[in-house]
Amino acid sequence: MQYVNLSEDIYFLGYNDRRTHLFENIWPIPHGISYNSYIIVDEKIALIDTVERSFIDEYLESIEEIIGDRKIDYLVINHMEPDHSGALRAIVQKYPEITLVGNKKTFGFVENFYMEPEHLLMVHDDYVLELGKHRLQFQTIPMVHWPETMVTYEETQKILFSGDAFGSFGTLDGGIFDDEINLDFYEEESMRYFTNIVGKYCPHTQRALKKLAPFEIKMIGATHGPVWRTNLDWILSRYEKWSSYTLDDGVVIVFGSMYGHTEKMAEVIARRLAERGIKNIRIYDASKTHASYIVNDVFKYKGFIVGSPAYNNTLFPNVESVISTIEHLAPKNHYLGIFGNFSWNGGGVKNLKLFAERIKWELVYDPVEEKGTLKKDNKEQLLKLADAMADKLQAE
Repeated sequence: MQYVNLSEDIYFLGYNDRRTHLFENIWPIPHGISYNSYIIVDEKIALIDTVERSFIDEYLESIEEIIGDRKIDYLVINHMEPDHSGALRAIVQKYPEITLVGNKKTFGFVENFYMEPEHLLMVHDDYVLELGKHRLQFQTIPMVHWPETMVTYEETQKILFSGDAFGSFGTLDGGIFDDEINLDFYEEESMRYFTNIVGKYCPHTQRALKKLAPFEIKMIGATHGPVWRTNLDWILSRYEKWSSYTLDDGVVIVFGSMYGHTEKMAEVIARRLAERGIKNIRIYDASKTHASYIVNDVFKYKGFIVGSPAYNNTLFPNVESVISTIEHLAPKNHYLGIFGNFSWNGGGVKNLKLFAERIKWELVYDPVEEKGTLKKDNKEQLLKLADAMADKLQAE
């Protein structure tokens, strides 16, 4: 990708990854992802974050195109995850006098991942680094989403270099800035990035948003996704909503089914919810849909209903995988329903009850469990479960 001016002497350096299938080797990225770095050319030159290691050669060439034979004075490390620090060693080798800039938690990661840093500058909240015309101020935002995470605020142009915060899945296909692209594409990719990567740390995100609120921000340069310069409220308002567990009325139904009996139960529940006026209903087969997409809707909708057959006296494995992911990310403020079936011995619903105890969501109705195919009595119980969920959602 070409480098692009954010202002006269501040440059975006970004690279599109369309080859990687799983981000962090967990989360599907069918639309790829970008790795974004930034460089400020002043009396002193500062590089802000680097890129994933597979782009090192092109990255070094782009830097040289911009600064020629000059040296880089500072490398600001907002976040040490290797998709942003992957070129760190190459940068230090090419510019051996460079000073690494980080907070008190940064340099342990540098040493553990790459090397013992020779030249370092330890910064803290409100510390200001003078480059000439440009002044960089630092604020730590720990656990958004690593403990060393910080942001860098460029005071002259009022640009927030935000690390992973306000980032997105999806490559940048020509458009770099938010006003050059159709944001409808990034609606799901931004949220899925947040829920999958940052969602576990919503209280920390809320603290970060409050900490950054006093700053006048005219542009946000994240390390993934578009640079925000026109529609800043588009991403800021969404981070506020997502991280405060503000949910829409709707129900996510997740099931596992070997021979269709549990799926039939899910369909009965869904039809009743629709009859009751619930319009946002999402049904997922846990064996087909990656948890990344299911979790995204769990962060959208207040109702969650999960069904599992017994499988070797326990949960159906793919359902177990989904609820394990949900427990790990720990979203709040949901209503819960449980159903399932078995052939000769239980285990599915029994373990979903344990999930209910651990996740601490409000159970709207007693779990419904069938032996074999769905029969009239338990169909009535499923309708009552759906009614109880609708009553809760419509009472708000």
